[in-house]
Amino acid sequence: MPKLDFACTLPADAGQAVLVGRIWQPQLGPVLVAYADGHLFDLSKEAQLCSQLLDVDEPAERVRAALSKAARVASLQKVLANTDEATRDDRQPWLLAPCDLQVVKACGVTFVDSLLERVIEERVRGDGARAAYAREEVHELMGEELRRVSPGSPEAARLREVLVDQGAWSQYLEVGLGPDAEVFTKCPALAAVGTGARIGLHPRSQWSNSEPEVVLAVNSRGEPVGATLGNDLNLRDFEGRSALLLGKAKDNNASCSIGPFIRLFDSGFGMQDVRSAELSFRVEGTDGFALKEEGAMAKISRDPSELILQAAGPYHQYPDGFMLFLGTPFSPHQDRREKGMGFTHEVEDVVSISSDRLGMLVNRIDRCDRAEPWTFGIKDLLHSMTARS
Repeated sequence: MPKLDFACTLPADAGQAVLVGRIWQPQLGPVLVAYADGHLFDLSKEAQLCSQLLDVDEPAERVRAALSKAARVASLQKVLANTDEATRDDRQPWLLAPCDLQVVKACGVTFVDSLLERVIEERVRGDGARAAYAREEVHELMGEELRRVSPGSPEAARLREVLVDQGAWSQYLEVGLGPDAEVFTKCPALAAVGTGARIGLHPRSQWSNSEPEVVLAVNSRGEPVGATLGNDLNLRDFEGRSALLLGKAKDNNASCSIGPFIRLFDSGFGMQDVRSAELSFRVEGTDGFALKEEGAMAKISRDPSELILQAAGPYHQYPDGFMLFLGTPFSPHQDRREKGMGFTHEVEDVVSISSDRLGMLVNRIDRCDRAEPWTFGIKDLLHSMTARS
């Protein structure tokens, strides 16, 4: 894995950013921290939980004020050097996913390219070997029309009627074009892994890909208060066989990565910066395979504020807040194993997701049954907090 350091972790304007995260502190457990001037500082006196911190008024300003009296834990460089699972010293701290009690929610098919790929998966019933042929047909049939309409609009409803008449309708088009967005639970609270961790594929999957996304940190009032990066690892063959296998395709051990830090919203960074963010996605395999793509949040088909309202409100509340994956602009189909098979992950792939103002999230692909098992749950967190008190 590329060495985790300042150059591949922090935002380009880290000196102006308010960055909060969590570390594992031996003998203590998870500790809420903030980054400043090359070091990590303990925020426990301000808030013991990330979800608690995000619920206060103006959390960015509270963190700035807390930094003046917070205890320094360690240099970020030292913690990053110990964050790669392959070389970790369990006696020293390492980075975790920055969220804790928030449920991790995710939005699907919010970009046209991703929507088309889901339709393709469905048509070939999860058989990646047939995807190249279906891709040409699907793009010719509906690709341009989908780019011209907004979900839930009268134009989208008319296009729906045309596609139904042609026998080309799909459950993915329903959530891609209709008034109701696809919002699902990616993983439970505390199950996400952070930068430097191995992320897990189901060993039976033969067609998988990372889904690089911007992730909003939303408080209990449904207000977005920060943003970070995420990898919504997906098994395309499982989901393509049946949409009812979405849970199996999405939620496996170590299948969700978030980080490196949550950048809190302030006067210099907010929702408009999320809307205009550019993402970079890179895969490097031990077989010499390399993939690099760029994506733009400006191409999203539903505004992030609308996606928050579809996830939470009078019909569903989240008293500990939630992390919301906004969907991916990437659907790689570069051939890998053989011509026409398209892209799929291999064990030991290194996946890098970056954005100038959010930093870089780096993980290595492994099997979900060989990645570090998830053993630290809510009762363990409560025990840890009680012991510290």
